[in-house]
Amino acid sequence: MSTTDLPLPALRPPVAPRRRTRQLHVGAVPVGGGAPVSVQSMTTTLTADVDATLQQIAELTAAGCQIVRVAVPSQDDADALPAIAKKSQIPVIADIHFQPKYVFAAIDAGCAAVRVNPGNIKKFDDKVHEIARAAADSRVPIRIGVNAGSLDKRLLAKHGKATPEALVESALWECSLFEEHGFTDIKISVKHHDPVTMVRAYELLADACDYPLHLGVTEAGPLLQGTIKSAVAFGTLLNRGIGDTIRVSLSAPPVDEVKAGIGILESCGLRQRRLEIVSCPSCGRAQVDVHTLAERVTAALDGLPYPLRVAVMGCVVNGPGEAREADLGVSCGNGKGQIFRKGEVIATVPESKIVEALVEEALRIGEAQAAPDESEAADGAQGREAAP
Repeated sequence: MSTTDLPLPALRPPVAPRRRTRQLHVGAVPVGGGAPVSVQSMTTTLTADVDATLQQIAELTAAGCQIVRVAVPSQDDADALPAIAKKSQIPVIADIHFQPKYVFAAIDAGCAAVRVNPGNIKKFDDKVHEIARAAADSRVPIRIGVNAGSLDKRLLAKHGKATPEALVESALWECSLFEEHGFTDIKISVKHHDPVTMVRAYELLADACDYPLHLGVTEAGPLLQGTIKSAVAFGTLLNRGIGDTIRVSLSAPPVDEVKAGIGILESCGLRQRRLEIVSCPSCGRAQVDVHTLAERVTAALDGLPYPLRVAVMGCVVNGPGEAREADLGVSCGNGKGQIFRKGEVIATVPESKIVEALVEEALRIGEAQAAPDESEAADGAQGREAAP
């Protein structure tokens, strides 16, 4: 039995029960209706460059992305969709602005879903009937994606600016147009760059409908700022049971969006954490460069296929206590590191050997976790062979 098949510890219960929604499927990924919260991202390549786009989708898939969105601003991009949808390892959503004709092209191309932004699609309302019929015939869900920066001018005039109420009114109005034609395979997002406004909009929307919701802080900013804003907003909503898919929108490589999204779900108890590094913030007591050591340990252990909490401590004040809570840890001082396993000191190594020692012990922990399951599997096989 491989370590990827190891049973994971139970997730801690979320702060609030998940909001009850209807369920839809984006390709093979269920969304809403109690399904796990999924992580999305968006390619930054020209969609018309099929090879580059598929390469980036492969990188996102390897990072843990479950659904990917591609931009379709031109006919060349629309023409590339069939190849991308067919060869992508994960479901592809076509992101449509300005031209309704690309919605039909995306559906015909086999995309798993389509995102439309009604605020900047010319004569969108006039095309709803045709879009609803095409989407229903192909069983393709629609995400109504309302953005503060492209809110319908009528609603801007009514509300004065992109308020939470304006965002929600826009989304529900567009939903009602689809509902008039019997189409309800809908997911909604109401994004804003301000986390407080965004949170309030989603709270209002959650109270007003039972559609699944895609969470996003639009134009969140560079890596650090955008991750902080998204973590604050998503954490607030997810811990109230609101949210069915997420995208951390960053001015950074899309793989970073996926890593941040997965980290947020892990921190909210909505996804089992694999590698967790518990490291001190450093202070005058530290006798080692904790920042550098923690980064080296993280890089060395990244990709482990089993859950592991590792403590990296710079002195003996908190080290032993943290080590008791961790599967594996090190407490540093005087050019050496005491290696802990489940709170017990198992070795003392030179500072230059700390990372190597932690990696070796981590692999032993993985082997020990796998051994009982492999033994049980072998016993089961023997029992089946002995059966008459």
